Amino acid sequence: MKIVRIETVELPESTTVHAGTIGWLWVRIHTDEGMVGLGETFPATAPDKTVLLRDFAHQLVGRDPRDIEAIWLDLFTSVQYRGWAGAEIRALSAVDIALWDLLARSANLPLYRLLGGRCWESVPVYNTCYDDIYDFNTQPVELARDLLVAGIRAMKIWPFDAVARKNRGQSISNEEMDCCLAPVRKVRETFGEQMQIAMEFHGFWNLPCAVKIARALEPYHVMWLEEMLPQDNLKAYATLAQEVSQPLCISERLATRWGFREVLENGAAKIIMPDVAWCGGLSEARKVAAAAETNYLPIAPHNCGGPVVHFASWHLAMATRNLFILETVRRHYQDRFVPLVTSAGAPLNGSLGEPPGPGLGIELKPELLASNRVRVEGFPATS
Repeated sequence: MKIVRIETVELPESTTVHAGTIGWLWVRIHTDEGMVGLGETFPATAPDKTVLLRDFAHQLVGRDPRDIEAIWLDLFTSVQYRGWAGAEIRALSAVDIALWDLLARSANLPLYRLLGGRCWESVPVYNTCYDDIYDFNTQPVELARDLLVAGIRAMKIWPFDAVARKNRGQSISNEEMDCCLAPVRKVRETFGEQMQIAMEFHGFWNLPCAVKIARALEPYHVMWLEEMLPQDNLKAYATLAQEVSQPLCISERLATRWGFREVLENGAAKIIMPDVAWCGGLSEARKVAAAAETNYLPIAPHNCGGPVVHFASWHLAMATRNLFILETVRRHYQDRFVPLVTSAGAPLNGSLGEPPGPGLGIELKPELLASNRVRVEGFPATS
């Protein structure tokens, strides 16, 4: 089996997140046997596409797609000299996911079987509350109730972000603190411990503010504190861990096993959060998970991208012994994914069952590929 063509499918305005409108980028790796592997990354489609088509495509054509480790190293080596933890690693992640999809398709097996097989009867999920129905800042009780009815017993919210942006993460007054705590307080007062609450901070705060916020949250027994600080100074995270009682969850922003090394060594994190679309693909996510397990730490994969990342994360979660919980976004699988792919991968009663196959068990819809919603480009270029 040989790779004969690399194709990118760009949907530049896919959804809206806390940072604004983002895009999803898919890569389709075509082989001489007619099989196609599907990968994905996000959120910056233009630079990622450039790396895929100008840097990686010519290196991939002619290779056996089943040589996943060798291809990963060769592509990584070709770009690491210029600084790789951005578009380069996101593009590599997309390629890696597509190669694993191809490998599993060639074996006619669901991908998780090749990642080690089933570790769990089902994968527990939480909901990241990008929601088209309820705003967690103004309608937290209504949102939590709706999720509980659907069997989802964990939610992630970020009520401190507006203050962080206003004050550039450098201060928070008592009045601002009380306002930011309100959604958490209302959910706890209404539902007690029925709903777990994960707190997301998007790396906006300095260390003193992070400590102050964490201590104010102590009465509410939150599931974790995620990304309170930027990811650039992991020693500061170790200091934060010594000052607070809640578990720290770190970090979808770290790339490759080497990026996670320091946070594993310094003991700051109690939950490790790789993103298959940003850390180097399934190959690196598996290694990060194994390194976390060596330190007796669970993983909670970041899964806030498009449908292919969702399915790749699902397969990874099913095959990972030290899985804690998997992120999902209800708005995505109920709405955004539906016109794009052959299956949206919706959970049932708060969990995802056995992932489908062969491969990832998902395809881009032909009508999407033929539409003007996406920009399709490839290497070699067609005449």
